[in-house]
Amino acid sequence: MPARTTRAPGRRPWSVPLAVVLVLVGVFATGAGLGRTAGPFDWVDTTGSTSGTTGLTSGIAGSTSDTSDPARVRQPASRPVRLSVPAINVSAPITPVGQAKDGSVDVPPLSQHDQTGWYDLGPVPGEPGRAIIVGHVDTKSGPAVFYRLRELKPGDRIEVTRADQTVVAFTVDTVEYFDKAKFPADRVYGDDGPPGLRLITCGGEWIGGRTGYQDNVIAFASLTTTPAAP
Repeated sequence: MPARTTRAPGRRPWSVPLAVVLVLVGVFATGAGLGRTAGPFDWVDTTGSTSGTTGLTSGIAGSTSDTSDPARVRQPASRPVRLSVPAINVSAPITPVGQAKDGSVDVPPLSQHDQTGWYDLGPVPGEPGRAIIVGHVDTKSGPAVFYRLRELKPGDRIEVTRADQTVVAFTVDTVEYFDKAKFPADRVYGDDGPPGLRLITCGGEWIGGRTGYQDNVIAFASLTTTPAAP
């Protein structure tokens, strides 16, 4: 199914039994009966770089322990702690999340629906590769942190504050809908290439069951400014 960019939200889950589980990779969607055929580790750069809560150490192939040339060594990046998206009135804490039991990217618990989750097995925002931040669209009681994600427009600004108080700015390139069965893993995951950011939540039609919403809404953004003190 091709990406769709103009689609209203589906049925509100607070009016029906809730199954708000953010299954970010369609090929992970065991709840949809698809099985797990690929995952983020199938898309990771294998040129010698490492990622996660310590950030990237080196984008150069070969050993990452060579310190003979300081210019070749990257210090571990400080983890993200806060997300700001002024266009949709989001100012929210960021907590690290990993993988859920079904292989999908985990999310903060519904009791913390005002928080976002940084996928800490991928790049730190502002470092080479595509960083991922996820959030719930809503709960039984009402909208959650990424309820208005679909409203973002190209050119909107996103800021990520890291634990060392540096701020990394991104610009939205596009916002797209994808059926969970056809998640664009090659556009979302990756530890190589220029720094990018992916904000992801659920959207589209509410179909219930373990799938919840039919689609994922993804905001694709590119680095605007390198880390700078606030």
